[in-house]
Amino acid sequence: MTGVKQPNEKHLMLFTGRAHPELAQEVADLLGVELVPTRSLSYANSEIYVRFEESVRGCDAFVMQSHAAPVNEWLMEQLIMVDALKRASAKRITVVSPFYPYARQDKKHAGREPISARLIADMYKVAGADRLMSVDLHAAQIQGFFDGPVDHLWSLPALADYVEDKYDASEMTIVSPDAGRVRLADMWTDRLGAPLAIIHKRRDPNVANTVAVHEVVGEVEGRVCLLVDDMIDTAGTICQAADALVARGAKKVIAATTHAVLSGPAVERLRDSAFEEVIVTNTLPIPEERRFEGLTVLSIAPLVSRAISAVFSDGSVTSLFNGAP
Repeated sequence: MTGVKQPNEKHLMLFTGRAHPELAQEVADLLGVELVPTRSLSYANSEIYVRFEESVRGCDAFVMQSHAAPVNEWLMEQLIMVDALKRASAKRITVVSPFYPYARQDKKHAGREPISARLIADMYKVAGADRLMSVDLHAAQIQGFFDGPVDHLWSLPALADYVEDKYDASEMTIVSPDAGRVRLADMWTDRLGAPLAIIHKRRDPNVANTVAVHEVVGEVEGRVCLLVDDMIDTAGTICQAADALVARGAKKVIAATTHAVLSGPAVERLRDSAFEEVIVTNTLPIPEERRFEGLTVLSIAPLVSRAISAVFSDGSVTSLFNGAP
């Protein structure tokens, strides 16, 4: 059986692209459904073909895709899946993108630049999506880009539960790696009851060219410092922040982040860094060759499955977070 039928005849069906089927399978297992059999392939010229191998008429469809590299390929596959569902008479289509593509391009920093995150939302809508679901959007205003309901899920409760179980919060300082992540760090301080520190990068007036000085604002000496961010991409900023904390007497430095993009030199940098532990979730696939000692991967599947269940049953997604923002 690939779906769940209830007395009101609503029918949940879960679909996955090829980027991260392991996460989709976890979600399916928790929901007690099977992934809908799908034929997906890429032609020699890189065009993508998708066909669902059973009827989807009248279903409540949830289309999962994690946007790891190559982002454009997996985005196009998900759009084609949504279009196929619309043309096959699915009743409602929810796009589930644990890591929202192009989220960092959420505003114009200079003239003649795109707002790509808005373009992605428009593409989902035109393809046929009725609803979006994502985890820890890089910028909250992305919720307003989509013309329809957006379920913005937060990984903070799951990450914080792990941190609380393993570390003593009374010895901890929450650290924002730059000014742009202060709001996120502030939410962590509210959750753990720990003080806040901020790392401020500035140019060294005594050194020419591009040398930066990392100023730490807050008490970190002798403390367990938890650096928090929504993603780790090339890991340059967060590793420099860890070095700055150690230089100022931090007893231990750990990191907690939702999206492990881990581009380019990220794994090497993190492996050689001052971090005792790097805690991430599996919103993106992390193959074995990209894993390293000290990396902890928590599953986001329980959160996503609960949110899907709440949407399917017309329940409250907000109530899942027990007071989290």
